[in-house]
This record gives sequence, C-alpha cells and structure tokens, in this order.
Amino acid sequence: MALGSQPRWTVRPAAGVQVDVDVGLRDYMLRIYNYMASGLALTGIVAYVFANSGYYEQAARTPLIFLLMLAPLGFVMWLSFGINRMQASTAQALFWVFAAVMGLSLASIFLHFTGASIARVFFITAGTFAAMSLYGYTTRRDLSQFGSFLMMGLIGIIIASLVNMFIASSALQFAISVIGVVVFVGLTAWDTQRIKEMYVDEAYGGGEAASKTAIMGALTLYLDFINLFVMLLQLLGTRRD
Repeated sequence: MALGSQPRWTVRPAAGVQVDVDVGLRDYMLRIYNYMASGLALTGIVAYVFANSGYYEQAARTPLIFLLMLAPLGFVMWLSFGINRMQASTAQALFWVFAAVMGLSLASIFLHFTGASIARVFFITAGTFAAMSLYGYTTRRDLSQFGSFLMMGLIGIIIASLVNMFIASSALQFAISVIGVVVFVGLTAWDTQRIKEMYVDEAYGGGEAASKTAIMGALTLYLDFINLFVMLLQLLGTRRD
C-alpha cells in the first residue's frame, strides 16, 4: 500500500491527537500479534495431529503431496489480491483456513526432526522474532532502504529452493538456510515498521478497513515467523535416525 499521505500525528490540531494515535496503534498492533499467534498455534496443532495420524506419509507417496505444498501459496495469493473485495469476516476466515492448510504442509517436520529440537528451535525463533519486531516498531531509522535488498534475497531463496527440489544438494540447502535466516530476520523488522506506518496512513479511521489491514499485517508477520522457523530448523534441528 502506498505511504504517500502525510502521517496524521504530524498534523496536530490538539494535544490529545498524538495520545489517541499512540493508544490506537498499540491496540492495533496487539490485535495483529494476537491474530498471528493464534494462527501459529492452529498451524502447530494441525501439523502435529496430521503427522501422527499417518495420513501425511500416505499423501507423500501420491501426487497429493504437491497440492499440500502449493495450497498455502494459493491462499496467500487469494488474500493478497482479493482483500479489497472481501468483507473483514471473510478475510479472517480465510486466514484461519490458511493457517490450518499450512499445518498440513508442515506436518513433515514432526517426521524428520525430533520433538525436542522442534521445541528448542521454536523458542529460538520466537525470541529472535520478538527482538526484531520490537526493533522495527521502536526504531526511528527508515528501514525501507533495505527493502529492495531483502526482496531480492527472498526471490533468490525461492528460486534456489525450487532448484534444490530436483538436485537435493545438502550444500545448497545449507546456503539457502543461512541466507534465509538473514533475510527473514531483516524482513521481520522491516515488515513491522511498514505495518506501523500503514496504520497511521490508512487504518486510523478504524472499522472494516482497519480490520482487513490487521489481518494482512498478521499474515505478513506469520509468514516471516514460519519461514524463519523453517530456516533455523534446517540449521539447528536434530534429525530423527
């Protein structure tokens, strides 16, 4: 979304306006983090149940596995391109469905890595994410200068990951994971700052627009967290024998 309009807190018709924006912004960000955390919890539960049901291993031996891998991308595109035509309740429902489908896609981690290492990497990811998101929220430095670099890194990761699906190189996977950690750590801070700025520019009025913007903000940070977790798991996770 464009950030061309003048931030509302620089236009100060009364001393209380700044306070109102600050309080509203905190409530708005809390709503985003609650959406994100709930989505992560749903993803984890679905992934664990699906992995232990035995259905994932059956699906992995059929073309259905490609549907499980690509379905989350389809939901992301649906939300991203269709959010303006949806009601907030519809967008919220799609977010929960997406989180569940992502759980189906990530069920394999419980088959390939030990439970203890998954828990350990999750807490490492949570701490790293919290620190970088807090930095993005509080810093006065303009992080947009890093945006193009981070997006190029993200595109490179996607292309390299697709290539590695066919060549299965452990060295390439290691490089993807290392670069991915750097990229998603940076994206966490950058996206948090962008979400904060979008609230001031576009969602201050509240209502339907603010609700849909909050859902998209939660989706963005959810994806940063999930991808950071997967990259760290590749580096630090303990594989099952």
